[in-house]
Amino acid sequence: MEALAGAERVTESSGNDQMLYFTSTSLLADDSGLFFISDRTGDPNLFFLDFASGEQRQLTENAEGTLKSYVYFGGTPGRGFGKASVCLDAVNGVAYYVQNNEIRGVDRRGEVRTLAEIPPDQMTAFAHVSADGELLCVPTTDARALEGAGDHPPDGEPVPNYYEMQDPPYDVDERVQIEGLSSYIRVYATRTGEEVQRVAVPRAWITHVQFSPVDSSLILYNHEYCADPGVRRLWMWNGERHWMLRDEAPVGSNGRGRSRRDWITHETWQRDGEYVVYHGGLGHQYHEPPCFVGRVRLDGTARSEVLFDPEWSQYGHFSVGGTGQVVSDGYFRTPETGEGWGQWISVAEVDWAGGTIEWRPLTRHGSSWSTQDEHPHPIFDHACGAVYFTSDHGGRRTVYRIPV
Repeated sequence: MEALAGAERVTESSGNDQMLYFTSTSLLADDSGLFFISDRTGDPNLFFLDFASGEQRQLTENAEGTLKSYVYFGGTPGRGFGKASVCLDAVNGVAYYVQNNEIRGVDRRGEVRTLAEIPPDQMTAFAHVSADGELLCVPTTDARALEGAGDHPPDGEPVPNYYEMQDPPYDVDERVQIEGLSSYIRVYATRTGEEVQRVAVPRAWITHVQFSPVDSSLILYNHEYCADPGVRRLWMWNGERHWMLRDEAPVGSNGRGRSRRDWITHETWQRDGEYVVYHGGLGHQYHEPPCFVGRVRLDGTARSEVLFDPEWSQYGHFSVGGTGQVVSDGYFRTPETGEGWGQWISVAEVDWAGGTIEWRPLTRHGSSWSTQDEHPHPIFDHACGAVYFTSDHGGRRTVYRIPV
């Protein structure tokens, strides 16, 4: 299949456009407009596209580059637009983000207000807003955890490639453990900017937080790049206690036991809030098959992990639609695709009880996966009638839409 066959180009510019990170929707609740990030001004900024009028409106006025944070290790500490921080209140049409050390909100008209400030000794990561728009969660980590990660070389020396700039040259989890560093789950009231909750999580590097879609007292969070990711990755916090969602007991339809060397990643909520969905692999190395998509109930029970074809070990992401319905940008392969990163946007129907999965490829996205920004990060619209994704096929990042 030709790349992007059947997909419609959504954004148009002379720069690079991309959706928000897949743990947040990029679409208004009625699917009438899209919030997206673009560097068309020369710096990353937030834009809004009104589908009815076709107007693309610039919402932020950043001219200081990219803020250093998780994933964007090569950014500038304390200055710039936090590309990893943007999350959308889809009902009220307000996007929240970090600029320099300020937490800000901006609506679709471009009206900006400042809610709070990030302490200067902290680094941020992927934030999230509650479904009712009342609460904003911003995870931070002691800045020492990322000290030296992505530092620019002195003038005159060669600039490292992307992965050297974007991945720490050391084990962050090891540094966090040895030096006793902490992450913090910070919750702000969006109306007042008051920090209503702050909990320190010792010896953890938290980079993803997500409110339950039905209960804003529950926050799903992770331990990033951790040793033993099959056990330590998934956590829940209810404002009073923390608990782990996945242990090492034999579970699921395949009946296999788990070792401390398996791994999971990219956790997200099922839309009804009853389960957490994730993916991973049972091999001893990252992306060593057999790989799977799984889900687990909030108390850690009723876990099911559905295995893929043994040849499918490519990187990808999964976003949820209706119950049992997921969309992915990786893993699916045909004999024609060969080796390398995943190339297909596919909808999959998962029979959690039966342990089976049925893949339906929609299109080849053709994205290069060259940086975090070229990851397709597909999401369903709210009606589950279309999938939106990012691709740089053709040379520039662009947002596309394809019917389901």
